[in-house]
Amino acid sequence: MMDVPFGATADAAEEWMRSWSASVSERAAQTQAMSQRVAELSVSATGARGAVEVTVAGSGAVTNLWLDERVRAWPADRIAAEVMATMRRAQGRLAGAVAEAAAQTVGAHSETARAIVASYATRFPEQPDDPDEQRERSRRGRDGW
Repeated sequence: MMDVPFGATADAAEEWMRSWSASVSERAAQTQAMSQRVAELSVSATGARGAVEVTVAGSGAVTNLWLDERVRAWPADRIAAEVMATMRRAQGRLAGAVAEAAAQTVGAHSETARAIVASYATRFPEQPDDPDEQRERSRRGRDGW
């Protein structure tokens, strides 16, 4: 925030007030734009070699769950564990998506961006990739498909 110089004229003080007000309005609009983008976010992750896919909203809530027919042969506890692990991986990707939204709206280095991204990183820590998915990607890269 700028300081109005001591002894400034009324016109200068009024101009400073207009400039300050415009700056506050602009930051509020940027913050609103970021909030809207975060609310519209959707992030997905897969697990169990593609047998489980979970999509989460910007809030972290599950918005879609897809299970391949292969899971019918699994015990219930394995299905539950795969769904939960995949959900956590999807949620763990939110901080990166929020950081991107913040960079495009309020600026990556703004206090607002840092605080919100840190909040997401704390609530939804990044999870390691599924070991099966890592092996599959590695094998595809090596085999060229």
